Amino acid sequence: MSTTAFTPDLPALHARLQASAPLVQAITNTVVQQFSANVLLAAGAAPAMIDHEADAAQFAGVADGILINLGTASNHQLLAADAAISVASETGKPWVLDPVSVGVVAFRTIKIRQAAAARPTVVRGNASEIAALAGAGAGGRGVDSTDEVDAVLPAAIRLAQTTGGVVAVSGARDAVVAVEGAQALVARIGGGHALMPKVVGMGCALGALVVAYLAAGRALGGERLAGDWAATVAAHAHFALAGAEAGARALGPGSFQVAFVDALHALPSADLARADVQVGTRAL
Repeated sequence: MSTTAFTPDLPALHARLQASAPLVQAITNTVVQQFSANVLLAAGAAPAMIDHEADAAQFAGVADGILINLGTASNHQLLAADAAISVASETGKPWVLDPVSVGVVAFRTIKIRQAAAARPTVVRGNASEIAALAGAGAGGRGVDSTDEVDAVLPAAIRLAQTTGGVVAVSGARDAVVAVEGAQALVARIGGGHALMPKVVGMGCALGALVVAYLAAGRALGGERLAGDWAATVAAHAHFALAGAEAGARALGPGSFQVAFVDALHALPSADLARADVQVGTRAL
């Protein structure tokens, strides 16, 4: 991977999120709704867990961005997701698809592939999920990841070509990719803490935070794909910095969760400049 002069302005994106308090519609799994809402609030966004088909479409028209996470999908959530995705496609609102457990069971895989065909702004998942969605693997065991980020980078780039958007792969060192012309923009984000995988819903909450940063980034203007990529990098950097800070204070997974929300809230915009982010390009 070659280096590139383009470096996302992470502090500016964080400051814009704080100033704009974007409204995030989270159609997400029931296990993580409260934690995801608290993460959004702590980071400066406004959460709305509107996931019934009767009002999902109308609310999607009001929201600044939408999360689709079908981890515990009920019939009403599936219908709500379809309605919200339609609104996002019609209006150009940013939306994130979290393909929880894609490739594990047939029905879930079909629904997630249908959502991916609607060209989400960002697909965010673990390495196994991204590999499965790209057709390069069978998926993980539940929400576990059995593939390493480095190994699935080619699959992530292919998926980004297919969707025309950004693909984010969570792992020990996250990757965020987007394809522009004959090259792929690739960011690798380090940091975080070993306790993060011990708390249920961290990845799901990260997907929600990506939506908030996308909305903030759109408000800054600029080229659409590069801006969405930069916003996704900023969300991962914010998450990683908060994870490192929380891990330094926590005694275990329980206290880590509380410390993590506190750290998300307390992080100054300027601190994003010290995030462990490496940016480069790959020729296609």
